[in-house]
Amino acid sequence: MAKLTPKQQKFVDEYLIDLNATQAAIRAGYSPKSAGTNADKLLKNTKIRAYIEARMAEHSRRTGVTQERIIRELARIAFLDPTQLIDMDTAELLTDAAADDRAAIASVKVKTMSGETEMIEREVRFADKIKALELLGKRFGMWIDKQQVDVQGAVQIVDDVPRNPEQ
Repeated sequence: MAKLTPKQQKFVDEYLIDLNATQAAIRAGYSPKSAGTNADKLLKNTKIRAYIEARMAEHSRRTGVTQERIIRELARIAFLDPTQLIDMDTAELLTDAAADDRAAIASVKVKTMSGETEMIEREVRFADKIKALELLGKRFGMWIDKQQVDVQGAVQIVDDVPRNPEQ
């Protein structure tokens, strides 16, 4: 891999913290006035881009966090059938519930009340299904925040201003 200057190396190190190129340029010592322009140039530099990609790939390998894994987790939450995980009469976890499905449980509360009769109250909360669907939809470009308008048609310019031949 090509050698980076110390300032470029600092930029990359700072950029990998929060992926904010302008702030990374400022923290790396570039002028705040021209940080945005410098950041843009630095990210277009093939040596810097290759180094960033290599570092991000190494980070993904080390942590096990990849885009594919994130999408799988979101899909698990979005498409979970709670009846395959919880006994709907007792609110108890089914013995054959898959570990992948159990990962969609956000919390479990069990409250025991004693008195004339013994009562057990169970509350099982799952990760937010709507949010998972929204994030998956955004990932696949299903929702567009900006309106895209494509208007095609003929434009006719009419010159209806009377001309004064004396001018």
